[in-house]
Amino acid sequence: MTAVVGLDVGTTGVKALALSPDGEVLATASRGYPLSTPRAGWSEQDPEDWWAAAQAALAEVTEGRDVAGIGLSGQMHGLVALDSEDRVIRPAILWNDQRTAAECAEIESLIGVERLVELTGNRALTGFTAPKLLWLRRHEPDAYARIARVLLPKDYVRLRLTGAWAIDASDASGTLLLDVGRRAWSEEVVEALSLPAAWLPPVLESPDPAGPVSASCTLLQGTPVAAGAGDQPAAAVGVGADRPGVLSVVLGTSGVVLAPLPAYEHDAAGRVHAFCHAVPGAWQAMGVMLSAAGSLRWFHDRLAPDVPVERLVEEAAAWGPGAGGLVFLPYLAGERTPHADPDARGAFVGLELRHDRGALVRAVLEGVAFGLRDCLDLLRSLGVDAQSGRVSGGGARGDLWLRVVASVLDVPLERAASEEGSALGAALLGGVAGGVFSDVHDAVARCVRVRDVVEPDPDWRDAYAEQAARYRALYPALRVAAR
Repeated sequence: MTAVVGLDVGTTGVKALALSPDGEVLATASRGYPLSTPRAGWSEQDPEDWWAAAQAALAEVTEGRDVAGIGLSGQMHGLVALDSEDRVIRPAILWNDQRTAAECAEIESLIGVERLVELTGNRALTGFTAPKLLWLRRHEPDAYARIARVLLPKDYVRLRLTGAWAIDASDASGTLLLDVGRRAWSEEVVEALSLPAAWLPPVLESPDPAGPVSASCTLLQGTPVAAGAGDQPAAAVGVGADRPGVLSVVLGTSGVVLAPLPAYEHDAAGRVHAFCHAVPGAWQAMGVMLSAAGSLRWFHDRLAPDVPVERLVEEAAAWGPGAGGLVFLPYLAGERTPHADPDARGAFVGLELRHDRGALVRAVLEGVAFGLRDCLDLLRSLGVDAQSGRVSGGGARGDLWLRVVASVLDVPLERAASEEGSALGAALLGGVAGGVFSDVHDAVARCVRVRDVVEPDPDWRDAYAEQAARYRALYPALRVAAR
């Protein structure tokens, strides 16, 4: 049977998926690898581990199958520095590495925050790629002097697979070096940071063929390989958020609200990320909260480790909307959207004698929903018209939480039949590169199906409108008290 294959290069491991042309998942395989934290706040990996894991996972899902195309997705922002012979110079510095605060301040001083956001769609954040290059120049000058090429994680795997040196527009958007509106490297930013433009690979659209699997590989020689996409743009494709009006709402450890855009738009204050979408000629705006399902996991692990999460949610269902006036701020690891404040802290506010464990859990579910609403409101300020949301992530499996989120967002939430996310989106991009689908929209129409829909509860709207106002007032008040 003909298959298209997706490969997601994640932070904890790779996942490969074989998909039929009508959307049936034929096989999946995963391989893990270690994460190195040589110092507090540092996060690194050996790119050779990605490649070894990718080969093993690909071999497992493609055995005995006629593969028409391969697509890749991966963790964004990570820096892979290569020498003139494409050898890895040092371990890759990942998206969650926090060492570059000084370099971020330097970038915003050199270019100006307003101009930087206008060009790149983003403020300088520690996870992005450009600050990592400046950090290497300052702290590891010998390694910096050896750099001949720069890639992101999935692009290094594709280099090993095909020999092609390239990046796609969605992943390039996370480097802080792309003119996102033009979908091309920003000469202004590159020159301001005194970085060699020759280090930067050609920018392709996500479904474009980057090259065939090379003859030096032991499997799949000659198979077309798509440029691919960053993990969130690929996941948006995988759930069917391929056109304006359909949101991608992710209830994972972190929370994401992503909206496809027909043209480049950015928030002047940089409170949401503006990236190129994995759909050619389209863009996306994305709000990110750092502790979504991670908030419920924190509550379980720290306060009720012997109680199944399902039981905790059952207890929360005994409380109505608003949890009796109890509000939870989900800023357990700082916050990105809308506050961009690494020092923001979580809180329960409004505790009374009548509140029990179920009320606390209900407040956690609602606090996360209010954080997602903050993201959506910023997207709406850019002109986003949200008709529906395609929801994914571990939190999407709970009916009560989805009913809360749908009611707070006032948007119907649709669960896709497949929960494979980024790997599925990557497979669809590979199918376009391999000629199985005519374009990304055709791939989504043929392969992405909705399993069920959770509608907003009209009886909860007024209560949540009142509670949302209290939620928004708490961050500035507690910020002053905490300083």
